[in-house]
Amino acid sequence: MPVSIKDIARAAGVSHSTVSRALRGHPAISEATRSRVSQLAAEMGYSPSAVARGLRTSRTRVIGLVVTHLTDPFLTEVVQGIEALALDAGYSLFLATSNVDPDREVAVVKAFREQRVDGILVSSSRVGERYLPLLAESQVPIVLINNQHDGTFAFSVTNDDRYGAEVVTRHLIESGHERIAYLGNHRGGQTDVDRLAGYRAALHAAGLTPDPALVVHGPNGRAPGGEAGVQALFPLDPHPTGLVCYNDMMALGALHRLKQAGVRIPEDLSITGYDGISLVAYADPPLTTFAQPTFELGRRAMQMLLSLMAGQDGEHILLRGELIVRQSTAPRS
Repeated sequence: MPVSIKDIARAAGVSHSTVSRALRGHPAISEATRSRVSQLAAEMGYSPSAVARGLRTSRTRVIGLVVTHLTDPFLTEVVQGIEALALDAGYSLFLATSNVDPDREVAVVKAFREQRVDGILVSSSRVGERYLPLLAESQVPIVLINNQHDGTFAFSVTNDDRYGAEVVTRHLIESGHERIAYLGNHRGGQTDVDRLAGYRAALHAAGLTPDPALVVHGPNGRAPGGEAGVQALFPLDPHPTGLVCYNDMMALGALHRLKQAGVRIPEDLSITGYDGISLVAYADPPLTTFAQPTFELGRRAMQMLLSLMAGQDGEHILLRGELIVRQSTAPRS
């Protein structure tokens, strides 16, 4: 049985209200009593109930975190960045998935509110500014990470996707490639819009005219989506010599399908990913990618949430990652 305040009160020969005040450091309790109660609590293995403490203070010390899928490797370092600050600040995380479904996402957020979490983080939100009425109604702060909704939301931390796609496309152009394809994600939301815009901007800046036939989309942002999407490029003549993929997982699927078709990487086709997940360093060949600042995305989002919970203001934060060049890209021969 867990040790309660009443157990400590009996051992100390004082009332349970005295024990409660002593453990909180109440000034009305003498130093001798506080010391005696603290010593007994430690000896008896007392651990305060977070639920009971939340009922007294109207704080649960719990943060709700909504992610798209638990299998998404991109989220690993994002969550680590969140936890780095959350645990130090005395908060625990409740985790739920949206499955890229806006209605499910809203339902999960409402469920978190009913469970009286102190704040909510949503990764890759498909809801965005629809949370504004919820914010006004519940006063539970919400911070979005990589918002996928086309509307603006004040409290968000986002990777600069247009910039990143422009950088990887420019890398291929500077390697001598002119016929460069883009493999997008039908369910990619605003991220796909921004990355496609960055791809086109790099082509325009180099004096190259984007060819609509070179823009294809897979059904999802996973490896099978990359396999399915890249097949639309096979009938093209001339073939592209460069390929910019929406993310690393689609790039891995495309790489697998291309190699099955006898396409040599990078001799026949240079291919790039996006996100910078650790897995792609072990692909064959290792994948050139644009690495998002994943840990920093999580850390900055949690930092903003802590500020909002303390009554301070928040803002929209835009972060930039970096290009990592590996063997999947090479100068055009």
